[in-house]
Amino acid sequence: MSIPIKTFDDIAQMRVVGRLASEVLEMIESYIKPGVSTGELDRVCSQHIIERQHAASASLGYHGFPKSVCISVNEVVCHGIPSNKKKLKDGDILNIDVTIVKNGFHGDTSKMFIVGKPSILGERLCRVTKETLDLAIGMTRPGIRLSTIGKAMQQFVEAEGFSVVREYCGHGIGAGFHEEPQVLHYAAEDEGIILCPGMAFTIEPMVNAGNSSIRTMKDGWTVKTKDHSLSAQYEHTIVVIKDGCEIMTLRTDDTLPAVIIHPDSY
Repeated sequence: MSIPIKTFDDIAQMRVVGRLASEVLEMIESYIKPGVSTGELDRVCSQHIIERQHAASASLGYHGFPKSVCISVNEVVCHGIPSNKKKLKDGDILNIDVTIVKNGFHGDTSKMFIVGKPSILGERLCRVTKETLDLAIGMTRPGIRLSTIGKAMQQFVEAEGFSVVREYCGHGIGAGFHEEPQVLHYAAEDEGIILCPGMAFTIEPMVNAGNSSIRTMKDGWTVKTKDHSLSAQYEHTIVVIKDGCEIMTLRTDDTLPAVIIHPDSY
């Protein structure tokens, strides 16, 4: 397995595109309300990316994906296709997944939004999923084995009574949309990968309120929970640095610092 190591200049470019991706999620929040369609949210995101950021959506046209962002509502785990027919309702939870490409580099991030008044389960699921991502980022530093992070995420999620989706994972990112390594969110063999400075990847746990089984719809993209339970996901693009890691896609509403330092790193 060949894992690309980012240079100082690469990381500088990834900061720029990562910030653009996070900015889209900040911008779209005020549009999310009962009655709006996911197709309209996609249109607003697309217009912002093209006209304001002078960038491009990496998702649009990727293996035929027809929209600029993925919007996954309630039992949709990932890759939800925005539609003018899909109108949001009070209490819905939704993930918006944004990947921007500019100057040859990618920034990939997603977060959960709650429409109107949340259900107790929906709010808790979103909170636990965000805490799972935060846990993983807090562990990320040179010298740690990648599988150790995946195992910790699985244990945290299952202690809360939820489950981790197995079929999808985080991934290396940079000049390519999807690079090595694969970042699993559960305990599994990882070919002994140990993190080192310059590795860049996404962490994006998908957490189900029910069991972990999923199914793919006839459109070839939309993935739903098999038991119709709610699902949530949060994602950041991060780069391993000498003393910890840096979050390339940090939002202004995030609770983590942009750079997480570990004094015991080596």
